[in-house]
Amino acid sequence: MKNESQYGLLLLQRYLYEHTDDQHPASVADILAFWQEHGIQAGRKSVYSAIEVLQSSGMDIVCVKSTQNRYFVGERLFELPELKLLVDAVESSRFITAKKSERLIEKLGKLTSESHARQLDRHIYMDGTAKPENEYIYYSVDEIHNAIQKKRQITFQYYEYTPQKEKILKHNGYRYQFSPYALIWSRDCYYAVGWSEKHGKIAQFRVDRMTAVEPLEHTAVQTPDFDPAEYVRKVFGMYPDNLCTVELLCDNEIMRSVIDRFGENVQTETVDEQHFRATVEVAPSPPFFSWVFTFSGKIRIVSPAAVLEEMRDMAAWLK
Repeated sequence: MKNESQYGLLLLQRYLYEHTDDQHPASVADILAFWQEHGIQAGRKSVYSAIEVLQSSGMDIVCVKSTQNRYFVGERLFELPELKLLVDAVESSRFITAKKSERLIEKLGKLTSESHARQLDRHIYMDGTAKPENEYIYYSVDEIHNAIQKKRQITFQYYEYTPQKEKILKHNGYRYQFSPYALIWSRDCYYAVGWSEKHGKIAQFRVDRMTAVEPLEHTAVQTPDFDPAEYVRKVFGMYPDNLCTVELLCDNEIMRSVIDRFGENVQTETVDEQHFRATVEVAPSPPFFSWVFTFSGKIRIVSPAAVLEEMRDMAAWLK
């Protein structure tokens, strides 16, 4: 019957996609046995015909010719190495809860054969930072994305922690009115950046600390010169300190690191055979000073004196 033929075609598509790969091809006998398990009686010609239909519809079915031809799905939406990278990213993300990670990895496994899916059971061991427990952040991210695309405002509450590690809503549950411009991923955290009505300026909020995010019909307050890439480059670690121009004396060998941090258009000039000067606009904050410290004297703050003094105070405090 026509319906049985269509049913058999769909079953074959699922069977080949889930059970075959280059190391596990299926014979015509395997396919017939699978069909029989699902109540379909057919012959070899039906298999050949069904495979031709699937191939003509765009499914990449590879035939391994031998005394008994075998078939497997070749090209897929994602190659196995790509899926492994995605699984590693999900597994290691501190933004995604353990429960959600398990579910996402299970879904990624549906994009390949069962044999390959078993290879996705990988465990990435992080540096002691636990995964979050709050799954509401996924919905917050989605709501913020929608507001950005529609250029609308949102409202939300923000929470912090007491010394006893208890969550409490900031300012007694105050609802922030916010015009989101961008979501920025920094140090394994999402930050929503935009215009804050409360602060009267561009501000940023950790998404995992935002709760009860709701859309508003109000049009977002626009800041035409806002550039997310420039914002990330200047405001290290999402600290909204006042930006200032800083001169750095750098060893030649760390030019790559300076370009990685500030971009190829960073203003530099040669000082002598061993050094160059970089003029950058940054937020003089602990994350910036920590970045300078990592180079063990190969980057030195030349001016302004106030920033240099602030860095010295931080170094003395660390000692």
